[in-house]
Amino acid sequence: MVRTRSAERRAEILRATLEVIAERGYRGATLSAVAERVGLSQQGLLHYFPTKEAMLVAVLEERDQWDTGGGPRTDGGWRTELLGSLVEYNAMRPGVVQTFSALLGESVTEGHPAREFFTHRYTQVRASMAAMLRTEFGERLPGGLTPERAAPLLIATMDGLQYQWLLDPDAVDMPAAFQDFLRLLRPDAAPTSRPESADAPETEGHDPVHD
Repeated sequence: MVRTRSAERRAEILRATLEVIAERGYRGATLSAVAERVGLSQQGLLHYFPTKEAMLVAVLEERDQWDTGGGPRTDGGWRTELLGSLVEYNAMRPGVVQTFSALLGESVTEGHPAREFFTHRYTQVRASMAAMLRTEFGERLPGGLTPERAAPLLIATMDGLQYQWLLDPDAVDMPAAFQDFLRLLRPDAAPTSRPESADAPETEGHDPVHD
């Protein structure tokens, strides 16, 4: 019974963290802001999450579960169309994307609390993307790469676009740019028409989930 209450409280804290991220962005997601949202003292919040980084990593772990219905798959069950939809969805929640990108950049330093999370995540996602590419293209993509060699490039495109979009959302239409990249994987596919003056996704407003 105690474990159940603790798990429910932890889930409540993560939901509140997502709300704060949506409203205030990465820097505004402080322990004190979240503690106030859930009616805890900052010391009480530390019982569940000892640092801000630990709390935000837990949010990212939950995000993966919500976004993919259980985490990255290695059975080829994903499709590139789903990835395109996920990029569009991310464009509606800049606060969460900002948190992911900020922690990702910081995690390359030795001893960072998010390092293990991202190392493990990328191992899983590379395998998942390779399985997806193999399902769609077989053992060789049109350019000659194997799915295993193409998977890191696909992931790099998704994450790299997020950084560019966060820095200059008016110049980088993240969903459209990702669709352009997908067309490079299918050189014979007919181009998708879209107005040249299409506006870039708005970066203001509330995060619809969140995650």
